[in-house]
Amino acid sequence: MNQLHKLLNQIESHIPNLEKINPSVSQSCIGWQLDHSLIVINSVVTQIKSSNPENYKWKFKWIRTYIQITNKIPRGKVKVPKSVSPVDVATAEALKAKLEQARKGIADLEKLHSNSYFTHPFFGDLNLKTTIWFLKLHTNHHLKIVTDIISNG
Repeated sequence: MNQLHKLLNQIESHIPNLEKINPSVSQSCIGWQLDHSLIVINSVVTQIKSSNPENYKWKFKWIRTYIQITNKIPRGKVKVPKSVSPVDVATAEALKAKLEQARKGIADLEKLHSNSYFTHPFFGDLNLKTTIWFLKLHTNHHLKIVTDIISNG
């Protein structure tokens, strides 16, 4: 969980740059990247907390295995589901509120059963350990985009 908390601190450190954009890196501004990351974290935490561990079923998914081996999400290959896509660019205040929700949610993960899970649209059911891996991977992916927007801008 420590790594997730460090990633949340990184998100917080980029809030002052929320309006910055660099079309050569992404069509979305830094605020969108941060907002999307926080929406995903909060959505996943809500889903995993409400799951019934008895219903968890592991199933082989080649795409999940490939991403786990490479530990990298390819850029520009997946369309963001509407449920986790920011509608408008969030304000700094809205991002901070979502950040606090994410911090509380991440802390709650430590109390969950190991077979608590959420269902990813491509990876299938992810138990607690794999969910934490996914949240770190996904958040890192968007923080790298933020870093590229800043350094190439």
